Amino acid sequence: MAKVALIAYTPQPEQTVAAAAKLCYSAADVEHIMDGLTEEKTARFVEMLSEIGHESPIEHASFTFAIEGVSRAFLAQMTRHRIASYSVQSQRYVAEHQFGYVIPPEIEAIPEARQEFIESMEEAQRRYETLTRLLQEKHQAQMVAEGKKPEEAASAAQKKAIEDARFVLPNACETKMICTMNARSLYNFFSHRCCNRAQWEIQEVAIQMLRLVRGVAPNLFSHCGPPCVRGGCPEGKMSCGKMTEVRAYYKNLEEQP
Repeated sequence: MAKVALIAYTPQPEQTVAAAAKLCYSAADVEHIMDGLTEEKTARFVEMLSEIGHESPIEHASFTFAIEGVSRAFLAQMTRHRIASYSVQSQRYVAEHQFGYVIPPEIEAIPEARQEFIESMEEAQRRYETLTRLLQEKHQAQMVAEGKKPEEAASAAQKKAIEDARFVLPNACETKMICTMNARSLYNFFSHRCCNRAQWEIQEVAIQMLRLVRGVAPNLFSHCGPPCVRGGCPEGKMSCGKMTEVRAYYKNLEEQP
């Protein structure tokens, strides 16, 4: 199962956003821009921004997440959200000996399918190890012939070997990453990925991320979730048809399992 941790964020994120909004609409100088931003006034500023659709001030609050137990297929989806920063565990530099993998729930639910899946992962592991060994032997021999010490050659050869051996690793292979987004990017991310039509793995991560940011900035993220939380469903005939249930779920997200 995916695991998400909020490891850093802008101090006083809601006050920071409120200060940015205050600067837009008042003559306050920068030395006193934070003055008078009580919890109540900060909440009003944040709510006002939501009501009028003024989203640029919320870009001043950023949130950094550590994510693990997700697949390389998830990574391909996650990095489509381009206004963000990512650091991902490299398969070029980290050997995937006995790699972990994510089993889709639909496959997990069918014993025969699960067994086929596991056997596929075991075969991929075997092929990876074989390719790594063959490539490493070739590179090491070449490096030694070029004058490198055997122990140095062995280390360098392994790094060079796994760079190409990784091509047989499956989309299911587990990875981990650090991701940073500002609040405006998170609004967009939650709108797309909290929807019932989102792929199950990224939806699971998105829900965890939303719970975490609501914990530190509840007013800023109170209206976040799929589009139907704030209005109608934009999916047309592709709608899940469960708007009432979805709205109730995100309204009481902190109480959900």
